[in-house]
Amino acid sequence: MSPIIGIALFTLTVSAMEGFAYVMHRWVMHGRLGWLLHASHHQPRSGRFELNDLYGVIFAIPSIVLIYGGVQGNWGAGATWIGAGIAAYGAIYFGFHDVIVHRRIAHRIVPRSNYFKRIVQAHRIHHAVETREGTVSFGFIYAPPVERLKAALAASGHAGVRAPKGGSIGLRG
Repeated sequence: MSPIIGIALFTLTVSAMEGFAYVMHRWVMHGRLGWLLHASHHQPRSGRFELNDLYGVIFAIPSIVLIYGGVQGNWGAGATWIGAGIAAYGAIYFGFHDVIVHRRIAHRIVPRSNYFKRIVQAHRIHHAVETREGTVSFGFIYAPPVERLKAALAASGHAGVRAPKGGSIGLRG
């Protein structure tokens, strides 16, 4: 396989992972069974890890299998590029979600670009709901405009909505 095709496959995989992450977050993690692990992520953490962290392990398995199969199992270079794309999305997600938004690793990064601010705000709005129903914004590399998310959250009238630590999310204005 040519490097150009491999890089294109890698890039396509990273992009497609956002759609996969949206579906998994919206209908599996916030579904009946998936909520068993994901609920820990919508509650205050009382230690270094939470049950939700197991999703990172679960979602790493296809990447590991594809890279191994591509390198050692004669599955072809395509499997390796796809596995690497899944791993890259996982690294991007970890950087944005766990490091930047949830500050699970201490840092001094301050979101300054409009895009970066929107991603962080969208995820904070997602966490304004402590239950599996009534929340908004399930993707992570892409987030709808914050005003649209606030309007959707306010319109839901869901009882699980709370103001995040540090103040209001401005649902009325």
